Amino acid sequence: MGDDAPAAGVRTEADRALLPTASASRTRAAVRELVRPHRGTAWAGFGLMVLATSVGLLTQPLLGHIVDVVTERRSPDALTLPVVALAGVAVVQGVTTALGMSLVSRLGETVLARLRELFVERALSLPLERLEKAGSGDLNARVTRDVSRVADAVRGALPELARSALSIVLTLGALALLDWRFLLAALVALPVQAHTARWYVRNAVPLYAKERIATGAQQQQLLDTIGGARTVRAYRLQAGHTRRVTDRSRASVELTMRGVQLVLRFYSRLHIAEYAGLGAVLVTGFLLVRSHSASVGTATAAALYFHSLFGPVNTALVLLDDAQSATAGLARLVGVVDEPAPAFAEAADDRSTAAGAPSVTLTAVSHAYVAGRPVLHGVDLEIRPKERVALVGTTGAGKTTLAKLVAGLHRPGSGRIDIGGVAPDESGRLVGLVTQEVHVFAGPLADDLRLARPGADDEELREALATVGALGWAEALPEGLETVVGDGGHRLTADRAQQLALARLLLADPPVVVLDEATAEAGSSGARQLDEAAEQALRGRTALVVAHRLSQAATADRVVVLGDGRVVESGTHDELLTAGGAYATLWHAWSGSRSPTPDGP
Repeated sequence: MGDDAPAAGVRTEADRALLPTASASRTRAAVRELVRPHRGTAWAGFGLMVLATSVGLLTQPLLGHIVDVVTERRSPDALTLPVVALAGVAVVQGVTTALGMSLVSRLGETVLARLRELFVERALSLPLERLEKAGSGDLNARVTRDVSRVADAVRGALPELARSALSIVLTLGALALLDWRFLLAALVALPVQAHTARWYVRNAVPLYAKERIATGAQQQQLLDTIGGARTVRAYRLQAGHTRRVTDRSRASVELTMRGVQLVLRFYSRLHIAEYAGLGAVLVTGFLLVRSHSASVGTATAAALYFHSLFGPVNTALVLLDDAQSATAGLARLVGVVDEPAPAFAEAADDRSTAAGAPSVTLTAVSHAYVAGRPVLHGVDLEIRPKERVALVGTTGAGKTTLAKLVAGLHRPGSGRIDIGGVAPDESGRLVGLVTQEVHVFAGPLADDLRLARPGADDEELREALATVGALGWAEALPEGLETVVGDGGHRLTADRAQQLALARLLLADPPVVVLDEATAEAGSSGARQLDEAAEQALRGRTALVVAHRLSQAATADRVVVLGDGRVVESGTHDELLTAGGAYATLWHAWSGSRSPTPDGP
């Protein structure tokens, strides 16, 4: 956040607008869309699973045949064929199950990877104010916990659920082939199981949705408290923040415990269904054997069939827990994926900067982060083509907000911003932004630079680094431009990270540039070097510079002074000093606090 953005912990729960969650029908449609390009893999995996399950169902009648051989006192040689057949069934079932499960898993991982790509792509393109209204905790919960739940379901629950469903259907069919009365007996368990499943789904879906929201709120409160720790301590707000963290943590734990209780009740009902069904099959087998309508081996096979249903039925119903949890997470991911894309998404790369630097015009621009608390009030400002305007003012004057509006990160609450004939959020690559908070991406330095221009060759990278005065230290790194930087790699100092950001700006080559205190992180030793780097990066471009050091304002074509969200002065450095107004006061206060140097201020 900039100097005029809302402070940590200030935004209330009423101000938040969580990112959307997709409906059940839209979630199913999204899954179908993701699977459609991989239908061949889906059908192959399904076919192999059907084959594996069908072959496995030969086990029970073979065991029943062995029982008949024993009860009828046949020759031991009669056991050879069924025993060999059992071994063959085991081999074939094992091979086909492995192949089928691998294809289903591959399908799931491929679809999950595509979903992740779509989610990240859309999350990165969302307007900044949309993310700020939702709170970083909501997005963080979706990126971490929801993705993790969906990934776990894809890797474990999806293949097992598919296999269990096939086993249930085909086993019931096998019972019917033995004798339709065995099937009727087995179906005694069905009403209890169906009622249990409906009861669980009806209660689990809203419970898990509430748990996700509570987890997001908990994470948001933790982020607000930790991120604003200095402010919290300065204003002695520890007790209030601790209470809010405790309350939201307690709410999350209570929902988790309700989920545990729900699962325990779920299992107890399943046990009742198992005992009722098995008892019905055993009684039916006894009656059929006594009436000579079935052999002991057939009754044994029927009992084994029903007993073999315990595993897949319990697995399928138990996996409903994972499935419901994953479905809730999936709906939250699809909700973000379905957010409208920015208008410039398709046209951004096609815009040419050959026509030269455009003008930037703000007409009656106002903006508020929180309704009723405006940060900017009716700002009118024109920046001529290739003009460099320095934006100065006291903390909270609205400088960073104005910079973000011009860069297209926010949309004005009222008024209009025009950049070369279009609004900032439709301008694509016309506007480049470098802020005080520079991120160095983990990986080779050359790859970090190529984020701005993927097709740039090594010579173009070196030229950009040389322009901002960074080529010397870059080539002195252990592996030159191939040195891994960022997390887990070579750590760059603040001023070097800023030079890297300015080099990326040169490679992107936007005709309009916004620098939001982009050289503020440098100490006194690196300030002049960074100012020179910024000077090179801005050459020939229309520029708006939020000036941290007033030496940057002194070299600008024009200085605009903001006060309480309004333009209070505008003119050259010399004109404003002569006028003796707000800028002159700022300049004398700034220059008077600095030690004189041989080179000037």
